[in-house]
Amino acid sequence: MQMKQDQTRNIDEYIAGFPAEMREILETIRGTIQMAAPEATEKMSYGMPTFFLYGNLVHFAVAQKHYGFYPGPSGVSHFEEELHAYNTSKGAIQFPANKPIPYDLISRIVQFRVAENLDKEAMKNEMKKKK
Repeated sequence: MQMKQDQTRNIDEYIAGFPAEMREILETIRGTIQMAAPEATEKMSYGMPTFFLYGNLVHFAVAQKHYGFYPGPSGVSHFEEELHAYNTSKGAIQFPANKPIPYDLISRIVQFRVAENLDKEAMKNEMKKKK
């Protein structure tokens, strides 16, 4: 049984609150993100496991019938063609719990978001230098 989100202090606690099969998938999603964004830090945000690199990078979570992956609007729109088989919204992707998780696609989306956040940070730094 999952703990209430407001009681979950870290990603380990969040994952530990689910049955073994779900924990394995959540740990694989986490590992996939860690490999694609080794410099990102982990935290809980909005009650979800979150990776942070000069801003929120991606979130992930589990629901009753799907695993949610939240790369923000740009992460969804940039991979729109590859995501046609999944339910998506402005910044969210639902991977059905009864189908294989596309870890390679998650990795590529994370890499895209890393590049995007690094570019934004570089632009901020450049603007600071000009002041």
